[in-house]
Amino acid sequence: MAKSKSGKSASPESVYRITELVGTSPVSWEDAVKSAVATASASLRDLRIADIVKLDVKIDGGKVVAYRARVALSFKYEA
Repeated sequence: MAKSKSGKSASPESVYRITELVGTSPVSWEDAVKSAVATASASLRDLRIADIVKLDVKIDGGKVVAYRARVALSFKYEA
């Protein structure tokens, strides 16, 4: 293991994958993000960061009917 300038052992380098998901909610963008993260966490382990890429709404009959959040999620590859 490599040593840092302080002489302590440095942690090994990590590799992360970033994947984009779109969460939806009839209530709010916050709920849309939570939906995307909850769905991803059911099949992906070690989620690290969720970056909100884009927010938009679905409109029907002149009214907002759904909030959508495009989320870039990163998770760590296991060595």
